[in-house]
Order: sequence, then C-alpha cells, then structure tokens
Amino acid sequence: MTKNRGAIALLFALSVTACAGIIPAAPERASTASSSEETTLPPAPPQDYEYDRNPNWNLQEPVASGDNARGSGVRSGPDVESLNIPVSAASRAMHAFHISCPAVINREDRSGLTAPHDWVEACRAVASWNRDNARAFFAEHFTVVEVGGGQAFATGYYEPEIAASRERRGAYQYPIYAVPDDLETPPEVRNATGSLPVFRTVDGRELPYFDRAAIENGALEGRGLEIAWASDPVALFFFHVQGGGLLRLPDGSIMRLAYAQNNGFNYTSIGGLMRERGLLQPGQTTSQGIQQWLRENPEEARRIMQENRRYIFYVEVDRPAATGSLGRYVTARTTVAADPAYVPLGAPVYLDVAHDIADGIWVAQDTGGAIQGANRFDTFWGAGEEAHRIAGGMASRGQAYILIPNAAAARLFSN
Repeated sequence: MTKNRGAIALLFALSVTACAGIIPAAPERASTASSSEETTLPPAPPQDYEYDRNPNWNLQEPVASGDNARGSGVRSGPDVESLNIPVSAASRAMHAFHISCPAVINREDRSGLTAPHDWVEACRAVASWNRDNARAFFAEHFTVVEVGGGQAFATGYYEPEIAASRERRGAYQYPIYAVPDDLETPPEVRNATGSLPVFRTVDGRELPYFDRAAIENGALEGRGLEIAWASDPVALFFFHVQGGGLLRLPDGSIMRLAYAQNNGFNYTSIGGLMRERGLLQPGQTTSQGIQQWLRENPEEARRIMQENRRYIFYVEVDRPAATGSLGRYVTARTTVAADPAYVPLGAPVYLDVAHDIADGIWVAQDTGGAIQGANRFDTFWGAGEEAHRIAGGMASRGQAYILIPNAAAARLFSN
C-alpha cells in the first residue's frame, strides 16, 4: 500500500492479469456467488457531526479539466432506480458513505466532478435515513454519470491474516519493521499526498533507501525496529502487497498493523515476472497459485520476491477495522479503491462486470499504487480465507458508473 492507500490497500491483485498491467479479455459471464454476504459494519461517525466544520467548503470550486474525469469526457448515465442494487448492498453502501462524509466535504476532488459543498446535503441526510430504504437515499441524492466511456476493469484485495510473534523464536524468523528513523522525506513535500520520495543521508549525500533485498539481507538488523516476526516469508510478502492486516499471535490473539511508509521504490508485480518467464501453468495465475509455486521453489522464490524492490513499514494500531486513503474505516464487499483523479473519493460507484459477485454498488474509499486511470477499480472483500479466494481470482471487465451529488451533476451538465 502506498501512504494514501492507508491501512490495507496497496493492491492485492498479484494475479498476472491484474498486476502486470495486462487486461484480459472478458471471460464468459458466470456467477461466482459467495456462500455468505454478511459483513460486520465498522463504526459510523457521530450522529451530530457538524458538516459545516470546514469554513471554506462553500467557497471551493471544482478543479479544471485535464488528466482527470472531466478531461476524459463525462455523460449522463441511467437513472439510479434502474440499477440492480440489492437492499443489503445498498444498506452497506449507505453506511460506508456515511463513514466517508467527514472526509469528502473537507478535501479537494481532483476528478473535477464535484466540489466539497456538493456533498453536504447528502451527508446531512444520511445520518438519519432508514437503512432499510437505502436505495431511495441514493435515488434522491445522486445522479449517475459515465466517465470516459465507462469501460471498467476490476481486481480485488483483502485484509490478510498471517501467523506472527512479538518475539523472535522458533519458526518466527522473518521481521516486520516499523519506520526507520533514517528514512527521510524532502521538507517541501512532507504535507503532500500521494507516493512521496524518500531517501537516506550518508556523508551528506542523499541516497536511495535500502531496497527489499538489502533489508531482507540484514540492512536494518540490530536497530530495534522489529514490531513482530512472521513464520512464513511468502505470507509476509503478500502481507506487504496488501499494505497491512492482521497478525495471529501464538496465544490466539490478534494484532492489527497499518501501513506507515514505504522505502520509495515502485511496486513490481512478481506475477507478471513469473508469467514472462514461463513459470506459471494454466490455473496458477491467482494469488493462491502463485503462492503455491513460491513455496515449492523457495530459493528461486526469494530471488523473484526481491525483484519487487518496494518494502512496507508498519505501525501497530488499535482499531475495530482497517482504514483506507480517506482515513476512514473500510467495509468488506462495499469499499472500492479508485484513482482519485477519475473518481471522487467518497463517491458511490456502480459496477456491472463479468464476475457477477462484484456487481452492484460500492463506495470509493481507497486508492492504490496500480489503481490508475479511468474506471480502474480494486474491490475490497474483507478478511479471511473466503475474502482471499474471491480477491485472488478477481480480474474482470465490464461497465462502471459513478454516482455524484445532484448539485454537482446539474452544474456539470449546464456548462
């Protein structure tokens, strides 16, 4: 996860198609329904949250057209009522939108589709709206738009859980590090967002920070940075891909780690490398298939994993749920990561893709290093083996619509 991805969300899809930038042809449409759609909802903001807390929210105008949604072309979509949104999905999305509200009215929307004040009416209404009538909430407060033709590609991510110990012992030999004190960021960008440059200073010179190979070979040993120790290097690598998650400790208790920083190197898909080298057989291009190959070939696996030079540092957090780029809790089967230049963070998104399980309404609460461009989405499936199974196989084409506040749509189509 990049910093903006938050606690869990670098990018899951290590399948060849998702991470190598290779978008497959759409498979035949087939249902892959989950055995259960139940999910625990994270806490919502206080009911009395004051949506006028930002004194400048009503003075800000949408950003101009450019390399964003406005510059890609925007047209009206179907009516909200015509979208196939199950009641349970609408209720979860309404809850997720409520969680996002304190953030969306206090940030600039890079997509150019909305301004902070456009969201206030819906945010005031959502706190007291009947969850059983959530579809009516979206129909009353939002207008559907299509950006750049609406042709979508969706992958999946999840919150991993791996075995770890707070102390180095027995099988627990693979360190999980906090942010090193010599990892520096240029002063002029310390308050910026996005992927930030980092470096270390040696004899007055700014040098790139240690890459994955250097760190795994001991560059940070002896500095007291270890938060915990994992038992499986492959599981730890995929934990890094997610950006954070849960540690199952030997006594059965759970420790949650959140993304804190990275070492400044770009993310490299090892799935893409393995495909190019002919290492993967048909059916092995899911996360599970890749992990199986890595465990069966440990020496080559170590070298391949180190070709992804990006390394993630963590912080232990005491939270009831993971958070995304908005700094708000994310919701399983409801949160989607998107490129904020093309989707307003906090906006509902409707997907109709080849994998039916991902069809329906989502809320853009996260971002990701490889989630770039119009209609590129990463769907969040929660924690556990079922979430891993679904996310690992998710790479699907289809159609996407974005729901924006009525006031924003009226202004957009009046120009």
